[in-house]
Amino acid sequence: MEFKLTLDPSQPEVVTAAVHARSELTDQIEALVLRYSGADRLTVYARDEVRQLPFSQIECLTVIDGKTWAIDRNGDRCRVKMRLYELEAILPACFIRINKSTLANERRLERFVSSFSGAVDAVFQCGWREYVSRRCFAHIKRRFSI
Repeated sequence: MEFKLTLDPSQPEVVTAAVHARSELTDQIEALVLRYSGADRLTVYARDEVRQLPFSQIECLTVIDGKTWAIDRNGDRCRVKMRLYELEAILPACFIRINKSTLANERRLERFVSSFSGAVDAVFQCGWREYVSRRCFAHIKRRFSI
């Protein structure tokens, strides 16, 4: 297989793949290309400021008291004025659902901790902990082959 990337800011962005047959890889590439909105950052509100937070700086996005918050690399909470399902549509594939109200950046996950009762928490690099539902943990285990 060969990979070719041509950078030309004057041309419209088009992704073309020449393959012998459709496969799981081509389906994943298609899904990635169609999900990409061209944005690589999220508008967040922290204290009295509005800023652009790059996706790579986000540990997780979670709903607390009915409001959506982005947890950044420092463990700070920033308000996001979008719902989780809207965020799911624009975020890259490295963001995975770990429970009904949280999307996690799998690149920022440090480890999973299980308790005696069987509950599992995701621990992020900033120290933030979030509960992982059993249903989502089964999906994560398949994804990471744990």
